[in-house]
Amino acid sequence: MKNFITIAVFNFPQEIVVLKSILENEGIVHYFENETIISVDPFASIAFGGIKLKIHPNDIEMVQMILDNLNSNLEIV
Repeated sequence: MKNFITIAVFNFPQEIVVLKSILENEGIVHYFENETIISVDPFASIAFGGIKLKIHPNDIEMVQMILDNLNSNLEIV
């Protein structure tokens, strides 16, 4: 996993719940760096630079498409 790259950064654990489910269903190998520490201490998000979505470079296009789709479908009422 040392070749993995950061494609997105999130501030809070609740922001990654739906994305994690989609990535797992698509079979995309990934991990969220700092997820555990920020889940335990949300104020640590700033100190650690947020929760970083790490993926293999071969999956950039697919993951970017998923992120774009999520961003365009999420609306705050």
